[in-house]
Amino acid sequence: MAAESLRTGLFNETQLKNCRSFSNCYPKRRASTADFSLRAFRASQEPLDHNKNKFYKELGMFSLRKRIEDSILRAEMLAPTALELEEAKHFNQEEVIRHYDLWDDLGKSNDILIKLAESAKVVDTLRDLKYRAEEAKLITELAELDTINYALFKQAYSASLDVNKFLDKYEMSKLLKEPYDVEGACIIIESRRGHISSERWAGQLVQMYMKWAERQGHAGRIVERRPSNNGNLKSVTIELEFKFAYGYLSGESGVHSMIRSFENISEASLASVDVIPLFIESSPDLLIDDEDILISHPSHREDDARRNLSTVHIRHLPTGLEVQSTGERSLFANKMKALNRLKAKLLVVMRDQGISSVQSIEKGVKLDRWSREARKYVFGPAKMVHDLKSGVQMPDVNGILNGNLDPFIAAHINSRQTSTFI
Repeated sequence: MAAESLRTGLFNETQLKNCRSFSNCYPKRRASTADFSLRAFRASQEPLDHNKNKFYKELGMFSLRKRIEDSILRAEMLAPTALELEEAKHFNQEEVIRHYDLWDDLGKSNDILIKLAESAKVVDTLRDLKYRAEEAKLITELAELDTINYALFKQAYSASLDVNKFLDKYEMSKLLKEPYDVEGACIIIESRRGHISSERWAGQLVQMYMKWAERQGHAGRIVERRPSNNGNLKSVTIELEFKFAYGYLSGESGVHSMIRSFENISEASLASVDVIPLFIESSPDLLIDDEDILISHPSHREDDARRNLSTVHIRHLPTGLEVQSTGERSLFANKMKALNRLKAKLLVVMRDQGISSVQSIEKGVKLDRWSREARKYVFGPAKMVHDLKSGVQMPDVNGILNGNLDPFIAAHINSRQTSTFI
C-alpha cells in the first residue's frame, strides 16, 4: 500500500509518520539463495585479492630495488674514475690559459674558453652524480629499516634514472671521436616521388626525429617544408643545434621503408633520410672550385611555383651531390646555407673515403641516397623494426616512432668502434 501511495503521491499523515526512511515505504524483499551465494563468494575472494595485491606490490618493490642497486653499482664503478680524468683535463686546460695570451688569436682563444666551460660543466655534473648515487643508496637503506616505503623507493628510483641517463650520454660522448661527431645535425627527409603513402610516411619520420630530440632535452627546428599537392610532404629539413647530434644520428642516413602486410599483400612506403653535420660555432673549412658547381633557382619552374622565390639549388658536378636551401628570407642567405650544406656533405664523403681534398674524389662517382637501405618498419601480424646496418631488431614499432631510437644509435656507434679495431 505504501509503495502504491508513493507512486500516486497520495500519502496521508499516518503513512508519512510510518515511512521514516525511503526504504520503509517499500515492501521487504526476501533474500534469495543466490544473494547468500554471491556474498559468500565475495567474502572468500577478499583474502585472495589482498594476498595477490600484496604479492604484486612486493614483486614490484623487488624489481624497483634491483634497478636502483644496479644504478648505484654502475655509478660507484664509473663515476670516480671519470671524475678524476675530467678534473685532470680541466686542470690542464686552466694551465694552458694561464700561459697563453688570449689577445694573440681571438678565434683560438674563444675555442679554448668554450672547451674550458664545457669541461667545468662535466666536472660539476660528475660530482653531482656521485651525490645522487649516494642519496639513492641511503634512501634504499632507510626504506629497508622502515620495512617497505614506496614513496622513498620512488625518490631513490628517480635519482637512479638521472644517474643512468647521464652515464649513458657520457659513455656515448667518449665513443664519438670521429670528425664532425661533435657537431649539430641537419636531417633532410624526402618522400618517394609520386606516392601518397610515402609522403605520409615522411611525415611520420619527421615526428620521430622531433620526438627523439625532445627526449634529449632539446627542440628540433623545421627550417624547410615542401608540401605536396595533396597536403602531405615532399621534403622536410630539420636542424638540431646541439652537440653530438650528428654523431648520434649519422647512422640514420639511407632509405627508411614502412611495410604494411595484410592477407598476403605487402605495401611499401619509402622515404630517404640524409644526415649531414650542422656546423654551429664555425663554417665548414673547405674550398670548392666555382667550375665544379652549378647554381640554379628551381622556384622559376612551373612545378615549383609555390616555392619560395629565393630558393637556391646547388649541384656538385664531379660527384652529382645536390643540395638546396629554401628556409632563409634572402637569395644570398639561402646560397650561403646551401654552400655550407654541400661542403658538409663533401667533408663526410672525404672522411669516409680517407682522402684530404675534394679533387681526390673520384670523378663521375654519383652518390645516390636511394641506393642505401637503413631500416624497415613492418606493420602487420608480427610488428618489427629491423635496422639493416646494425642488425638490431625491435618489436616496439610505436615506441620507435615515438622517438626511442637509443637502441639503434648505441648499436651503430658500437659497430663503428668494432670496425675501427678490425
